[in-house]
Amino acid sequence: MIIDLPDTTVSAISKKLVSVREEGGAVALGRVLTLVIVTRHGAEEEVIEAANDASREHPMRVIAVLFGDEDEEPRLDGQIRVGGDAGASEVIVLRAHGAAASNAESLVTGLLLPDAPVVAWWPAEAPTDPSLSAIGRIAQRRITDASSQADPTAWVAHLGEHYAPGDTDFAWTRVTRWREQLAAVLDQPPYEPVTAITVSGSSDSPSTALLAAWLGLKLQAPVDYSYLPSEEWSSGIKSVRLTRASGDTLLERPTPGVAILTQPGQPTHELDFPRRTLRECLAEELRRLDPDVLYGRVLTQCTELLHTLDERSER
Repeated sequence: MIIDLPDTTVSAISKKLVSVREEGGAVALGRVLTLVIVTRHGAEEEVIEAANDASREHPMRVIAVLFGDEDEEPRLDGQIRVGGDAGASEVIVLRAHGAAASNAESLVTGLLLPDAPVVAWWPAEAPTDPSLSAIGRIAQRRITDASSQADPTAWVAHLGEHYAPGDTDFAWTRVTRWREQLAAVLDQPPYEPVTAITVSGSSDSPSTALLAAWLGLKLQAPVDYSYLPSEEWSSGIKSVRLTRASGDTLLERPTPGVAILTQPGQPTHELDFPRRTLRECLAEELRRLDPDVLYGRVLTQCTELLHTLDERSER
């Protein structure tokens, strides 16, 4: 069910939400968090759909705040979605026009679930310092997406300068499968130290930089890295090579969606490695509401490496 509330107020939306809940018999007691999505007009449906899908794992209230042009007449349009149009969540869409968008925090505070964590998500353009932004100040977790920024590799290189506990980025979430597979390889014999690491990815892949930084941090080995031209590799991480005394271990994607694992003295393995969807990334990040300590270490302890990666991408 979708209820439109044109030219309204936050108070009127809150009262209508209570009324809808009472009439329909729905309750908010099962909601475990409030997800605040900050985006622009016309870009909301894909991210709301991803949030609805993720809500089946994490029942929540979704507040999508959409900002229009600053020179528009000040007005707030609201929309409430429940039932089949909201997955296992309840969705509130706030379309703020003109001066009505000047105070984002006041738009959402009256609609937050009481005593529930708040997660902020910027699926497109994000503030330089998310933790100090109007919405970021009220959130326990803050999610950005480097791939949606104007310069993804530069964004990753500077994440560490503005990092605060609770920050995360989908560039980090998208390397989970790579981290799991590489950790599994190193948990098997031969238990030899890695002496060199080589990582390659597409020229606009922010995840390549974070994976290289993580490997260098955890394995304490020199890291070499390269960005491939788009005609050679179009998107994401291409390969990781780990050099040990017994030979090289290579995890490489010959085509998007498939990876080949090659190890000395073992048969070649073909693995399913599709690019992770927005729903998968969001659901993973919502599984923990405490700060991701490892992500913070990668950003803050590998700042020099990340900046070097950024400089290489500009050449």
